[in-house]
Amino acid sequence: MTAAINKRGSILRQLIALLLAGAAVLAVILFFVVQGFARQLAEESQDNILNASVTAILDTAAVQQGELTLDLPYSAFSMLGNLSDDRVFYAVYSDRTFLTGYSDLPQIGTPSPERPLFETVTYQGEDIRIINAARRLVSEGRLVTLTASVAQTRNGQIATLNRISQNAAALGLGFFLLTALMAYLAARSAIGPLQRLAASVSRRGPQDLRPVAAPVPAEMVPLVGALNNFMDRLTISLARSEDFIAEAAHRIRTPLATVRTHAENTLHRVERDENRASLREMIRAIDDSSRAAGQLLDHAMVTFRTDHLEEEEIDLSALAQDMVHRLGPLAELRDISMICNTPAPVVIHGDPILLQNALRNLLDNAIKYSPAEGDIEVSVTASETQAILTVRDSGAGFPVGDITELTKRFARGSNVDGIVGSGLGLTIVDEVTRAHNGALSITNNPKGTGGCVTLALPSPS
Repeated sequence: MTAAINKRGSILRQLIALLLAGAAVLAVILFFVVQGFARQLAEESQDNILNASVTAILDTAAVQQGELTLDLPYSAFSMLGNLSDDRVFYAVYSDRTFLTGYSDLPQIGTPSPERPLFETVTYQGEDIRIINAARRLVSEGRLVTLTASVAQTRNGQIATLNRISQNAAALGLGFFLLTALMAYLAARSAIGPLQRLAASVSRRGPQDLRPVAAPVPAEMVPLVGALNNFMDRLTISLARSEDFIAEAAHRIRTPLATVRTHAENTLHRVERDENRASLREMIRAIDDSSRAAGQLLDHAMVTFRTDHLEEEEIDLSALAQDMVHRLGPLAELRDISMICNTPAPVVIHGDPILLQNALRNLLDNAIKYSPAEGDIEVSVTASETQAILTVRDSGAGFPVGDITELTKRFARGSNVDGIVGSGLGLTIVDEVTRAHNGALSITNNPKGTGGCVTLALPSPS
C-alpha cells in the first residue's frame, strides 16, 4: 500500500499567483500613469489654447487719440469652439474698470504681463478653466493695465479624459491578460524539469535504482543528489535484506529439523507412556515452530521480491510436476494420493521462486488439511489469455463465512482447530498471484468434500 503523501500547496499555483499579483499591480500602475499623463496633456493643451485666445484679445488693444480701443477678434473664440462644444466666457478690464464681456466672471488674482494665471473654478454651475492675463499700455502719459480673462467649460476635456481612461483600462486589462499568459507559460516552464524528473523516476521498473544522470537545472542539483544518495542506500539495504532472509531461513530451519530428528529417535527408544507423550508434544511444538518460522520467512521473501520481480519464461506444467514430486514423500507419510494432470506445457512469464513458493504453500495446505488416505489433484490448463492452476483436496473445505478473510495475514478457518498452521499460506499465494497480475479463487468442491484453490495467471500473447 502506498503511503499517503502530505501535500501542502502547489509550486505551480504559488508561482502563477505571485506572477499574476505582480502583473495586476503593474496593470494598475500602468492605468494610473496613462490616465495621469493624459489628464496633464489635456490640461496643457487647453491652457495653451486659452493662452493663445487671451493673447489675441490683448493684442488688439491700442490707444488712439488718447482713447483705449479694443477690437475683439473672431479667431480668439473660434479656436476654442473648434475643439469641442464647450461654452466660452470672457471679460476685459482696464485698471479694474469693466470694459466688456461677462462682468460676473470670477477674477483669479492679479496677473503680471510676463506670467498669466490659470485656475479651475465653478461658474454658472459648471467647472471652467480660466486664464487671466495682463498687458500694460501708455495713454496720455500714464500707464494703463489692461486685464483679460478667457474661460471655457471642461465638458469636452472630461469626455476626452473618460475615453482615454477607458482606453487605458482596456490597455491595462490587455497587459494583464498577456502577462497572465506569459506568467502561466513561465511557471510551467520553470517546473517542467521537476515534472520530467518525477515522470522519469515513476516510469522506472522496481529494480531500476540507477542514479539520475540526465542534466538538470542548477537549482535541482541538491534534490537530484539527495535522490541518488537515497537510491544508493536503498540498493544496499535491499541487498542486505535479501541476504538476511536467505541466511535466516537456513539458520532457523536447519536446527529445528535437527532437533526434530533427535526427538523422533528418542521417541522410539523411550518406553514410558508419559515420556512418549511429552516427546510427541515436543515434536508437535517443533513442527509448529518450524512451519511458522518458515512461512514468516517465506512471507518476508515474497514481500521483498514482489517489489522487483525477476521474470523469466516458465513452464507452469513442469513447475507443478516438480513440486508434486518434491512433496510426494510428505503426502505418502499420511497415505495421501497426489495426482498431477498436466497434459501439455503451459508457458507463462513470471518469477520462478515466487511461483514455487506459492505452489508449495498450496500443496502444503492441501496435505495438512486432507485426511489420511485422501486425494489431492493438481491440474494445469490454458486458455487464450490465461494459464490456470487448480489444487483440489479432500479435506473439510473452507467455511463459507470465512472465505473472504482467508487471504489476510494470520487468518485461519474456523474448522481447523487443532491443526498446526500459521495463517500465512493463502496470504503468500494471494500476494504472489497479485504480483503477477493474476486472480486467486477460493471455493469448495461442488461435489463431495474438500476445497478448491485456483490461480489464473496471464499468459504471454
